[in-house]
Amino acid sequence: MRSQKKAGALLGYANILVKNLVNLIYVPLLLHFLGQGDYGVFQMTNSVVFALSLLSAGFYGSYVRFYMRERAKGGDDSSPGIRRLNGMFLSVYLVVALLCLIGCALMVVNVRSLFSGGLTADEVSLARTLLMIMGVNIAVTMVSTPFDSYIVAHERFVFQQSRQLFTALAQPFLAFLLLWCGMGAVGVACAQLSISSVLLVMNIVFAVRKLAMRFTLRGLEWSLFKAVAVFSFWIFLNQIFDLVNNNVPNFLLGAMASSAAVAVFSIAVQIRNIFFSMSTTMSSVFTPQINRIVAESDDNTVLTKLMTRVGRYQMVIFWYLFGGFVVLGRYFVRIWAGEANADAYWLCLIMVLPLMIPLTQNTGIEIQRAKNRHKARSLIYILTSVIDIIISVVFIPICGYWATAIGYIASITLGTGLFMNWYYQTHVGMDMFYFWKHMLPTLGLALCVIGVCLLGTWFMPVNSVLMFVVWGIIYSVLYLSGAMRFSLTKQERAKVVGKIGGKAKR
Repeated sequence: MRSQKKAGALLGYANILVKNLVNLIYVPLLLHFLGQGDYGVFQMTNSVVFALSLLSAGFYGSYVRFYMRERAKGGDDSSPGIRRLNGMFLSVYLVVALLCLIGCALMVVNVRSLFSGGLTADEVSLARTLLMIMGVNIAVTMVSTPFDSYIVAHERFVFQQSRQLFTALAQPFLAFLLLWCGMGAVGVACAQLSISSVLLVMNIVFAVRKLAMRFTLRGLEWSLFKAVAVFSFWIFLNQIFDLVNNNVPNFLLGAMASSAAVAVFSIAVQIRNIFFSMSTTMSSVFTPQINRIVAESDDNTVLTKLMTRVGRYQMVIFWYLFGGFVVLGRYFVRIWAGEANADAYWLCLIMVLPLMIPLTQNTGIEIQRAKNRHKARSLIYILTSVIDIIISVVFIPICGYWATAIGYIASITLGTGLFMNWYYQTHVGMDMFYFWKHMLPTLGLALCVIGVCLLGTWFMPVNSVLMFVVWGIIYSVLYLSGAMRFSLTKQERAKVVGKIGGKAKR
């Protein structure tokens, strides 16, 4: 399984690299084929439909924990307990898929009353068509989820990441073909649905044939369902927080501002999501291990060191990306997304900085869930979500997308920043002073390197592709050499040097 973790993490980062390279071409193509207005409608509709994923009520995040509990009792994949668990999750997600379809149908019927304030008549008609296609897509995704959870519980990260790599390549390619045929935003939505259907088949075949996933649909235990439902409810509340921060702003901007405002904000969110993906790729492979540790020993010292080790790597990656964006991002956004979306640079800058804390501590989320200590986190996140909505609703008429950015910053700083670090220290059992002591060297290094590069760009501005490449190289050399010296331990430096030396000899 260690090889699966390493290979899965490496494939995960390869996956992210491919996605970002594809997006360099894909997003400008979408803006070219769809235009600012239709692109904004597509992103807004996508966000609204994605909100239906809340109907899963957090069951996805609970499967691994209950699976590991059954395995800790000595059961295997053919045991009645795991078969009943599989049957229960499959039944739940079939119901959820049906509810998604019903929810989308209701939105289709009421689309004009929902969006007529911010969209034109043609844009409302487009939103109606997209809602129908995307509703089917989210239902297909829901049916695929129990099989995906089973694959993750078996730590088959190579298959999981390979499947995502296929998605990253196939979906834009198919979307481009349909755009070229003149199908517009509807073609992009059809591409998403087609790839989701293929992934559903792949998940079912791999889980059932390769991993021998079996189901018992009769005699399901009410006590098991109740335990899973209570545990999942608190994850559900946390998903509301994620939904508000990631999807509701697009809905509010579409309803209260314009499709052009949605487009600018969506560009910033797409860049922001790169930081999320770089962080969660590393932490996700440790989910089964964390649940296993808690089920068998619940050793807080081991968990703190694991959280710190993973967090230190995440801090190095976060500041490398964020610092690079500070130095080079303004020119990049103008070239990539056009002058009309230039404000996306500043939006992304102010929204991503407070993410440094949660994106270096997301292994702690799995530790909380494994310990069943995630209730308080969910409640405080609901409170900060309300603050986010209030700020957005009050100030969107005054300052547009800047209001949604300010609301997001407030919710992240208060919830995932201040509250969660206090909660980890006082209630979960993590030593956060130990954690931050090991983060400070990377933080200090990053600020110094960014300061030096910004001072340099004052005299030699990033105003051409050549200067973009030159400053990218200078920044990378300064940061990565500093990270080797200050962020990595002696043993880690020796491993890196040894691997580089071994490859050089070959």
